[in-house]
Amino acid sequence: MLGKKLVTAQKRGETRALCLGLGMVACSMMMYFFIGITIVPFYTKSVWTTETVCKVLKTNIKDNVFCPHNEGSEDEENFPYPCLQVWVNVTASGQEVMLYQTEDTLERNPKCSYVPDKLENSKEVKARIETIASNFKKYQTFPCYYDPGGTQTNVILSRLYPSKGLLFAFLWPTLMFTGGCLIIVLVKISQYVSVLSAWQ
Repeated sequence: MLGKKLVTAQKRGETRALCLGLGMVACSMMMYFFIGITIVPFYTKSVWTTETVCKVLKTNIKDNVFCPHNEGSEDEENFPYPCLQVWVNVTASGQEVMLYQTEDTLERNPKCSYVPDKLENSKEVKARIETIASNFKKYQTFPCYYDPGGTQTNVILSRLYPSKGLLFAFLWPTLMFTGGCLIIVLVKISQYVSVLSAWQ
């Protein structure tokens, strides 16, 4: 009687472990799909792939410009912010070009090097932009990214999705997939050993 209870408990445990492993594999596949349709297209779309050294030539803060809260929105309510323009000399080409914070900055407003994400307080935004401008004046030389193909003559300070970030994004679903497969394999080995022992 006790043996039957132990066998039943073992089967229940194996079933739960097998469901856990299959669930982990399914979740990891969903994460792979989500990363594939969100992050990967932005990574492959970016042409600023080569790192070089930029040297600040001049910085300029123009009067307030307007930018919509949502990209592509037809709403006329725009928020004003000071337009920071940073011109740099690219070591790789020796050209004088405009620097942008990321790829998204160029799409949102090609006239400014920096576009604030939110307007919580106009004074805070102005102070932040002045701080960024002073940092560029303080640190004259820094790494940046340019387009080796020449389709974009400007440069960006940092990529939205760098190679390390993409690898880090794939790390967690890979670990989950590996763990799920390992659980499934261990359950199958346990079942095989149980069947072999019972046969002997």
